Order: sequence, then structure tokens, then C-alpha cells
Amino acid sequence: MSKIKLSMPNLGDARSRKQKETPTFSYKLNNEYKNIGYGKTYHIFTYGCQGNEADSEVIAGILEDLGYVKAAEPYAADVVILNTCAIRENAENRIWGVLGNLKGVKAQRPNILIGICGCMPQEENATNKLMSSYPFVDLIFGTHNIYDLPKLLNEAYHKDAKVIEVISTEGAIYEGAPKHRESNYKAWVNIMFGCDEFCTYCIVPYTRGKERSRAKEDIIAEVKDLVAKGYQEVTLLGQNVNAYGKDLGSDYTFGDLLYDLDKTGIKRIRYTTSHPRDLDLKTIYAMRDCPSVMPHLHLPVQSGDNHILKKMNRKYTCEEYLAKIATLKKEVPGISITTDIIVGFPNETEEEFANTLKLVDEVKFEGAFTFIYSKREGTPAAKMEDLVSDEVKHERLDRLNELVDKYYLAGNKRFEGQVVKVLVDGVSKNNPDNLCGYSEHLKLVHFPSKDMSLVGKIVNVKITEGKTWFALGELVE
Repeated sequence: MSKIKLSMPNLGDARSRKQKETPTFSYKLNNEYKNIGYGKTYHIFTYGCQGNEADSEVIAGILEDLGYVKAAEPYAADVVILNTCAIRENAENRIWGVLGNLKGVKAQRPNILIGICGCMPQEENATNKLMSSYPFVDLIFGTHNIYDLPKLLNEAYHKDAKVIEVISTEGAIYEGAPKHRESNYKAWVNIMFGCDEFCTYCIVPYTRGKERSRAKEDIIAEVKDLVAKGYQEVTLLGQNVNAYGKDLGSDYTFGDLLYDLDKTGIKRIRYTTSHPRDLDLKTIYAMRDCPSVMPHLHLPVQSGDNHILKKMNRKYTCEEYLAKIATLKKEVPGISITTDIIVGFPNETEEEFANTLKLVDEVKFEGAFTFIYSKREGTPAAKMEDLVSDEVKHERLDRLNELVDKYYLAGNKRFEGQVVKVLVDGVSKNNPDNLCGYSEHLKLVHFPSKDMSLVGKIVNVKITEGKTWFALGELVE
């Protein structure tokens, strides 16, 4: 197969933040590409964050706009696309494994078109590896190229060539693209894209571009449309959702957006991911004042030690973080707070790790995503000396998880005897006689019922027992 080298990722270009205004485009399908998927099927493998899940809904929408239909079996599809994550090495290793499986599929079915997109291709090393070690991949595109998918597919089909188009850019905003939403009662709603924080361990600012906010009118219109279609819950998405509006040059902030969305009639609003530095009083007051904004906040702290936080370039201290937690608990009584924590950042000492445990004890997080630091080439932390052994890092992770689980359990048990409102998602994976869903405080609740008409509805459930990872309850008529 010949190769069309349209463009390759560049970390230097990806770091640039020169553009003052973000261009906004309206998606329109060129007549030249209509029906190129007629009679063909697709499957999308999605890895990583909620942002990737939202991107996959757009990719699916574009494919269906081209005439494709979703395949009954992943490896039987005519087009298979891997929407990838690059935030940790483990995520990338999973993707290499799936590509290994697809190599055998390609050998048996040479006409299958295999594409890979998302954050991984935005890394220079990852794209070089894809080119050298996985020559059977037909199409490589990045986070800024999703809306060019019709053109890229057409080139892959008609030019019999490997198509590589990964743009390292500050990014733009596209409105009006079709979406194939995976749920008819819960929806992802992007409100902004990109990140300007440049935490020293994180590749996301390089893969996703600069912070850029959608117009409030477009967001409000999207949520109103979802309400009209019967949706119960939206989750507002952004790599740094609290920074919404800062790039628009106005006084309209994320808190203002929450107040306006509360007026749309949507029953539930959630949002992720938040950066502590950008969590302001207006946002906290909106959580207090707006009935639709759920009393749960995921606020990544990453470390409980000021020295480590400075090395991470997190731009806040533990004291500042704890002050915001205190304000949240005062203004939103009973709020559930979860977090992210990295263990084993380069040369983390036992004392510094102990400070993280101390912070967890003080906040009493009701859940946490905990990770051992994962080196990402191209980030400043990747060049830092690290003399801490893997054995010590794993031992610290175990100690941290034991403490987190203690408060995870306490967070579920505090609702025992109370009636909570649960948005029903479907049948429990562990018990076919149970339905399950999430409460306002983002507690996973299982309760006996086989009434599938409840799926997508908000029901009252009395909590009978809190477990570490979930709660058990009984349906209240």
C-alpha cells in the first residue's frame, strides 16, 4: 500500500497558544461523499474519558450520515475505528492489544478498513509506532480531524493508500455535526475543548489543543433540544470545565451557564472534569441554588503535598484546595466529593505521600480514581529523575486505596434508611433480578425489579444497605 503523508503531529506546534479567537465552523456533508458507506457496517472501539465517548458519538453520527450502519459484531464490520486515549501507558497497551487482534482480521478480510483516532495519534512517538509496527492500519487521524472523516474515508477507499492526517493546532469549534447518542435519556454535552493548564505529567494540552468555549446560545439550544426529546440528564464536558468562558472575553462564566441551563427544564445536570484553581464562588452558588445541578463534584487533587503539587504545576496549594472543599460543604450540605490522585510522582518521598493520606482523611472523599504515575513522553515530568522503586509505588497505592475504600463505604452507608432518587440505567450486571442506576449524589444503587419500563426514569429507592462500591435498596411506589 502506498502512503499519503498529509500531516504529522508535532509537540512544538501542539504547545503553541498564539491564536486569540477560536474559529467556529458549521458541519456540512459534501455531496461528493454521500452514500460512500451504503451497504457497509462500522464499529467503534472507545477508550478513555467521557470526552472520547462524546467524540465517538459524533464519529458514529458522521458514519451513519454516510450510509454506514452499526455492525452486529465488532470484528465483522467493514470499517473499524479505534478512538484512543493517551493519558496513561496502560490505556495505550490495551489499544496495541486490540490492534494485534485486528492484524489477524485484516489478513482474513483484506477489504476491512481499520482506522485509529483520538489522543494517541496526536503523540509523535505513537504515530511513528503506528506507521512502523502496524502497517495494516489504513487511516490515522487526530482529535482535530474528526469532522474531516468523510474526506479521509473517501481517500482511503479510492486512492488505495494509507491516509495520515494528524493536525497539531490550537483547535476550532464545529457546530451541527450529527451524533449517534448511545442513550435516549442521558447525554454528553461538550461545552468547551482543550486545556491550557500544562500539568507537567499530562499530555492532554498537547493532544486536545487550547481551551476554547462553545457559544452559550449553542449549548443552551442543544440542552433545550434534549429536553424536548425526553432526556433526563446531561453531563457537561470539558478538559477543564470550570474554565468555560474565559477565552470568550466576557464576564459570562461557567456558573452563569449553570444558572441558565437550570432554566431549560432538564432534570439533572452533572459536569466534569474540574480544575480546583478555576472552581469559583459563582459555580459553587449555582450548585447550591439550581435544583437540576446534582450535589456531586469530581475535583481532582492529584496530591496532598505542596511540593509535589508545585512540581506537577497544579497552580494551587493544599490549603487552597481544602478551603474550597470547606466552602462546597458549607454551601451544598451533604455534597459528595470524589477525586483523582497520582501516587509515585517522580521522587515522591514517604513524607510527601503521607501528606496525601492526611488530605484524604480530612476531605473524606467518597470515591477516587487512583493511579501510579505514568510517564508520558514529551511532558516535562518525563525528564524528571525518579529513584522510587516500583515496589514502593505499588505499596503506596495499596495503602491509599485502603483508605479511599474506607470513605467510599462510609459515603454509601450514610444514605441507609433514606429515600433517594435514582435514574434507572438498566439490569444489574451481577443480578438479572435487579435494576440499577445512579442517585443524585452519583451513588450506584441496585434494587429488586424486572420492570424494564423504569429504564430512563427517575424513581424513589429506599437504601437498605451501603456497600463499598454500591448501595442496595427497595423501590418505593
